[in-house]
Amino acid sequence: MELATFPAITSMIRMDHTHVMAAFHRYHAQTPWWRKRAIVELACTALEIHAQLEEEIFYPALSEAMAGDERFTKSKPEHDKMREDIATLRSMGPEDAAYDALFMQLMREVMHHVADEETVLLPTAERALASQLSDLGMRMTKRRMQLVAQNRPGAIAANTAGTFPLASFALMSIGALALAHCLRPAFARRGYRA
Repeated sequence: MELATFPAITSMIRMDHTHVMAAFHRYHAQTPWWRKRAIVELACTALEIHAQLEEEIFYPALSEAMAGDERFTKSKPEHDKMREDIATLRSMGPEDAAYDALFMQLMREVMHHVADEETVLLPTAERALASQLSDLGMRMTKRRMQLVAQNRPGAIAANTAGTFPLASFALMSIGALALAHCLRPAFARRGYRA
């Protein structure tokens, strides 16, 4: 596959932000407990993978390109705080009175972090790393696949379906139609009659 076909790492980071925010907007106080758990688990897993990808690939590349620049030194401590909140959320359940408040707190922290990254770090990276953005995107894609495989892909799929049920149903329906089309005998696809 050609390097230019991979999205820029900054585009991938923005997509991750959008994904987590979309999950967060599905969460409401009156949401059934099982769906709350699916939303929180999906958001937490996505945040953990996203933070690890940034720390392993994005921040080192940006640090190298911008040696001595202090603009991104607060990102790692923000990730650490997020990990603490995630561990606390996972130690309790949706029936716990503090669950809603802690998830809202986590998401406020995430929104602040996203705002900083999207207004300062990503535009800076697009200038400083312009020639490397697709290569870094390729590295991020490969590493993401490894991390997803390590983080129970079945659970991720189930939590995605619980978080976005209509979209999941639509995708499964399209997949089933495509599979049915592929499995039809060749003569049926060509219009032959038996």
